[in-house]
Amino acid sequence: MSRLVAFAAIQGGYNIVSKVEGKYKKALATYNADTKVGFPNTAYYLPVIYSLLGLKVETLEDIKKPLEFARGLLPPHVKGSHHLPYLGPLLDAGMAALLAFEIEEALRYLEDPTFYLHSEEIDEAGGKIWLGAADDTVFRKRGVEFVDGSAPGFAAIVGAAPSPEIAKMIVEEYQKRSLYIFLAANQNGTTVAQQLIEAGVQIGWNTRIVPFGPDISSAIFALGFANRAAMAFGGIKAGDYRKILMYNKNRIFAFVNALGDVNAEWAAAAAGCVNWGFPTIADTDIPEILPTGICTYEHIVANVKHEDMVQKSVEVRGLKVTVSKIDIPCAFGPAYEGERVRGADLHCQCGGGKTQCTELVKMAEMNEIEDGKVTVVGPDITDIKSGGTFPMGIYVQVAGREFQTDFEPILERQIHHLVNYIQGIMHIGQRDISWIRISKAAIEKGFTLKDIGVVLHAKFHQDFQKIVDKVQVTLFTNKDDVDKLTARARAEYKLRDERVEKMTDEDQETYYSCTLCQSFAPTHVCTVSPERTGLCGAYNWMDCKASFEINPTGPNQPILKGECLDPKLGQWKGVNEFVRKASRGAIDHYNFYSMLIDPMTTCGCCECIAATLPTCNGIMTVHRDYAGETPCGMKFTTLAGVMGGGASSPGFVGHSKYNITQGKFLKGDGGLLRMVWMPKSLKEEIRERLIKTGTQFGCPTLIDMIADETVGTTEEEILPFLQKVGHPALKMESIIAG
Repeated sequence: MSRLVAFAAIQGGYNIVSKVEGKYKKALATYNADTKVGFPNTAYYLPVIYSLLGLKVETLEDIKKPLEFARGLLPPHVKGSHHLPYLGPLLDAGMAALLAFEIEEALRYLEDPTFYLHSEEIDEAGGKIWLGAADDTVFRKRGVEFVDGSAPGFAAIVGAAPSPEIAKMIVEEYQKRSLYIFLAANQNGTTVAQQLIEAGVQIGWNTRIVPFGPDISSAIFALGFANRAAMAFGGIKAGDYRKILMYNKNRIFAFVNALGDVNAEWAAAAAGCVNWGFPTIADTDIPEILPTGICTYEHIVANVKHEDMVQKSVEVRGLKVTVSKIDIPCAFGPAYEGERVRGADLHCQCGGGKTQCTELVKMAEMNEIEDGKVTVVGPDITDIKSGGTFPMGIYVQVAGREFQTDFEPILERQIHHLVNYIQGIMHIGQRDISWIRISKAAIEKGFTLKDIGVVLHAKFHQDFQKIVDKVQVTLFTNKDDVDKLTARARAEYKLRDERVEKMTDEDQETYYSCTLCQSFAPTHVCTVSPERTGLCGAYNWMDCKASFEINPTGPNQPILKGECLDPKLGQWKGVNEFVRKASRGAIDHYNFYSMLIDPMTTCGCCECIAATLPTCNGIMTVHRDYAGETPCGMKFTTLAGVMGGGASSPGFVGHSKYNITQGKFLKGDGGLLRMVWMPKSLKEEIRERLIKTGTQFGCPTLIDMIADETVGTTEEEILPFLQKVGHPALKMESIIAG
C-alpha cells in the first residue's frame, strides 16, 4: 500500500475532527447543553454513532462522548520510519472522520434547520435540492428494497463529472442496473446533482438519485442509511459494531465513485468507507490500495475512465446485477418507476379523469392467440399533437398449460410496475382508473404504444416462466373499443372482488404463510386467511394461493389450520405448529383477532400499526404515510422500530389498511367498534368501506365518531370528543380487563 494514501487519510482525519471540535465549542457557547439535536423523524438518533457505539445522541451534551471517541481513534501521523502496512491506522482515521462528519451534520440541522428539505423530492423551482438524512418513513419504504433484491446496491458519488453529459451517462448506467445513486460533495463549485438537473435528469428518492448534500460530510447520510438497514432488517443490536460492519459488507453492496481531485478530507472519507467493505473507484491519479483484505476485492482503484466507471465499480464490489434488455427505444428498469412526467415534459396522456384508461388480463386457450403479437387498434401517439389526450384499453391475453383464472389479477397488477419501468413513461393506478403520461423525451427517442405491448410480453415470459407459454397484447385507442373493454373489465373485477369478500375464515381449512420478510425479521411469520390479509397489504388469501401454485417452494406455503383452540381470539393448532417451526421455536402461538392477548408477529413492512388507548377504552391505528404524533405517544416510525422486528407485542399489532374493514378485525378485543382514532388521510382513503362495515355492525355513523389529528393527538384531547359523539367503545367492557 502507498504511504501517500495513508498520510493523506490520517491527515484528513485530524483536520475533520479538529474542525468539528471547533464547531461543537461554538454550539455550546450559543445553545444550552440540553438543547435537542438529531436528524428529523427517526428513532435511530445519529444512526452511525448509535449503531456502532450504542450511544444515543439526543442533546448537545450527548455529543461530547462520541466526539472524544473520534479523537481517541486518530493514530499517530505517518512518518518516514513507519513500516508497512498502514491499513489499520488508516481505517481508524477514516472512522474518526466519519463519526465527526455525523456530528457536523447534526450541528447543521441545529443551526440551519431549513438547509435540507424534508421531502422525497427536490424543490428545483425554489432552489432547494438537498434532501439530507432520510427519515424513517423513507427508510422503511426504500430500505427493504436492499433486502428483497429489487435494489442490488448503491453507488455513492462524490464530487462532479467533467460535464453534465458525462454525469448523466454514468448515472443512467447505474439506473439501468437498478442501483440507487447517493450524491454528496462538490468539485470546483458544482456537483453531480446540479449537473444532472442541467442535463434534464429528474433527481430525488422517486428516481433513486438522491442528492444528500453539497459537502463531503453529507456522505455520512449514505452510511447511516446502510447501518439502519443492518439494525432494522438484519436484527443487529446497536453497539455491535462488528456485526453491523459485516452485515454491510455481505448484504449492502455499495461503493464510492470519487469524481475530481481527492483532497485529504475525501481521502479520510474513502478510508472510513473501507470499514464497511465499500471500495472507492476514482477518475483521477490517486494512490491505490489494491490488495484484498477488508473489501471483497480492491479497496481503492484510480485512473478509471468515465466510460468504464460503472462496469469497473460493479466488478470491484463483486456485485451481481442484470440489465434488462428489452427491444424498445427507451431505457427500462426499476430505477425509472418513480420518475414523474410533469407538465413541461408531457407529450400526451390517457386516463387520470381526462379520458378512460382500462387494463385487463384474461386467460386464453393455446390455439386462440399468437405469442408476441402486439396490435394497436386505433391512432398511435405519433398521431397525437403535443399536449393531447386519448383513451386507451390494454388487453392482455395469456395462455399456458399451467395457467388458470386465479392468476389473472396477479399478472394484471404487474402492468403498473412494468409500464413505469420505461424511462419517460409514468403510470398511476390500475384496473379501470389507470393514468399514463408519456414524455416528449420518450417520443423523441421513438417510443410508440406498441412498446408497451413489447414490454408486457417480454416481462411476463421472464417473470412467470412456469405458467406462461403465450402472451398476446392488444391496445385499443378508439373510444368505442375502450368503452366496450371497460364494461367487460368492470364485470370481471366485480366477480373477483366478490369471491374474496364473500369468503370467511370458517369456510377455508387451509390458510397461507408469508415468510417473505424473514430475511430482515427472522422470527416473523405472517399467516394470511380470507379475513386477515397480509399486514403489508400486498397479499390476500387468493393471492397467496395463486403464488403457491406458481412457486411451490416460495414464501407462501399452505397451512392446515387444524383444531380451533379459541374462536374468539382466532387460534388454531395447525397454525401454531407451523409458526413454531417457521420461527425456529421463537414463537409457539399467536392469535389472529387480538392485539391484547398474544397478537400475531409484526415486521417493518406493515401498512398500519394498531395500539391500545386505555383512557379512551379503545384502540387507534396509524399508517406509515402519517408522520405526526399519535395518542399512544409514539409516531409510526417509533412504533415500527419498537415492535417491527418479528415480535409479538401485546397492546400493539401490525396490519394492512384493508384489514381494518374486514369482519374479523380485532374481533377478540371488540372489533372495529373499538376504533377511536386514526389519521384523517387514512379515514378518507377507506371511507366507503368504513361506512359499509360500520353499518353492518349497527353503527352507520362510526366514521364520524372516530377522532383524528384535527381533534387531537393525545388521549386527554380526544376523550371529550368521544364522549360528545357517544362513541360505542366507551360503553364496552374495560379494554384493560379484556
